[in-house]
Amino acid sequence: MLEEIAIENLGVIRSARVPLSDGLTVITGETGAGKTMVLTGLNLLMGGKADPRSVRPGATGAAVEGRVRVAGRSEVLQRVEEAGGEVEDDGTVVILRTVADGRSRAHLGGRSVPQGVLADMADDLFTVHGQSDQLRLRTPAKQREALDTFAGPEHQRVLERYRAAWSERSGLLAEIADLTTKSAERAREVELLRIGLDEIERVDPQTGEDADLAAVVERLSNAEALRMAAQEAHEAVAGEDADGARENAIALVERARRALDTAAHSDPALGALAVRFAEVGYLLADVATDVAVYVDDLQADPAALEAAHQRLAALNGLTRSYGDTIDEVLQWASDAGLRLLDLDDGGDRLRSMSERTHELDAELARLGDALSQGRRQAASALAEAVTEELHGLAMGGAHLVVTVDDAEALGPFGADQVTFLLVPHPGAPERPLGKGASGGELSRVMLALEVALATAANDRSASARQGADDGAGAHGDRAALRRTFVFDEVDAGVGGRAAVEVGRRLATLGRSTQVVVVTHLAQVAAFADAHVVVTKSTDGGAEEPDGMITVTGVRQVTGDERVRELARMLSGQENSETARQHALELIESSVVGR
Repeated sequence: MLEEIAIENLGVIRSARVPLSDGLTVITGETGAGKTMVLTGLNLLMGGKADPRSVRPGATGAAVEGRVRVAGRSEVLQRVEEAGGEVEDDGTVVILRTVADGRSRAHLGGRSVPQGVLADMADDLFTVHGQSDQLRLRTPAKQREALDTFAGPEHQRVLERYRAAWSERSGLLAEIADLTTKSAERAREVELLRIGLDEIERVDPQTGEDADLAAVVERLSNAEALRMAAQEAHEAVAGEDADGARENAIALVERARRALDTAAHSDPALGALAVRFAEVGYLLADVATDVAVYVDDLQADPAALEAAHQRLAALNGLTRSYGDTIDEVLQWASDAGLRLLDLDDGGDRLRSMSERTHELDAELARLGDALSQGRRQAASALAEAVTEELHGLAMGGAHLVVTVDDAEALGPFGADQVTFLLVPHPGAPERPLGKGASGGELSRVMLALEVALATAANDRSASARQGADDGAGAHGDRAALRRTFVFDEVDAGVGGRAAVEVGRRLATLGRSTQVVVVTHLAQVAAFADAHVVVTKSTDGGAEEPDGMITVTGVRQVTGDERVRELARMLSGQENSETARQHALELIESSVVGR
């Protein structure tokens, strides 16, 4: 239940706090005063799209804050908890939307949340009907939706299972069609994959082989230059002239070691240096041996070089087609093998998907029959409930007929065609709402339908709560369980006695739910538990070219102020004594009429 809305700098509203009754709250005011901005603010709290143009001229941003009582609403409390928000000690949660610099932000219970979180919560808390909903009521889809809602939660669960099965079946049929229509492409892909795998298998490359072969080719191609370099290094380290006259590096190091060793007894430091020269000698000897072995092993081998070139050419053929390196070629082969298995399995997949499709067909037929049965059972009850409400809305001779006909085939919502037919007066033919109902009749049918849906939902909730109370001995907060219904000029096209009955029905609805109504009719406003008036005035300011700016005030009226507002709505003259007397009569009759 929404307790109040605070609005700042939204449209023509500079600052306003709108208190809401837990019963019927009416919002009135002259045309253009800004009543729509109150509903715009409510729409923002419900996660609606924010329009930067709705910010009041001259202001840097707009803000709308709502306090919602959520105690006892486990599904709403769970959403708040998941969002990280906090619920106040009195069982309320604060919702905030701000619009500034072309951007909108949402907060729930003190935590910043995505706009979609508020929209999800609104589904559990609010039902909004504007004048455009009268047009939507004419569509078969909305009529079927209303009937499904009236049929109850168990019926809704069957519908959810049907929708899930339908979605799965649609996905399978699309995949089957894709596999079937692209069979030629798949066959071509299979052929190309097999050619590639056969080529790679024939060459049989090894990981890193291309790099190793390149090194071998480089070495064999430069064998003579490598041999000469190694020979020269060996001679410098361990070579000697033919007569043994030239000393090599090893001999020179050995001579240095002996020189130090002979004097080491006089200074231990020279002994340590002699040891280090000995170590250098050992290293030079090892290097000399390794270079000699390298020279002996390095022989020109034209046959080996040719074989390496041929092998490298075969590998290069693979890298031109399947990857930049042999490692990438091997990875392509691995992926291609898996893809080939997937393509070769196409027949088995088709059979498996076809079998699952047949299973879903049977499940859809079973669930569709259950939906049809539930709708036919609910159709007569809904028609009876709406007809009863219509009689109370000054349409005593009218009645609603709800038909459930077989559709040509199963569809996403079952195999039924739901149609609402209205008989406006005795003897008149049944005509679809979309073709024969006037705007005023549609308004009353929509209100009657909403009252019937709300009554059925509240009856089920009351029964469920009674069962919980009997089992747990607790009563809970009844007000917290109330849903909020918002009607924007639902009384459009209605007048006279029918307007009085519209007000009476809204008041009746307000006894079990919270109802907020924007209205131009005093006959409706007279039934309010709380009456909020939106007024327009102009203030001096630099924001407008003429130095004036339009601002709107919102206040709750009671007592004589409320009488004056009703008199204004009746005659346009709030101080007219005749209008005041009429307003008092409306208030008195509304009390008696309840």
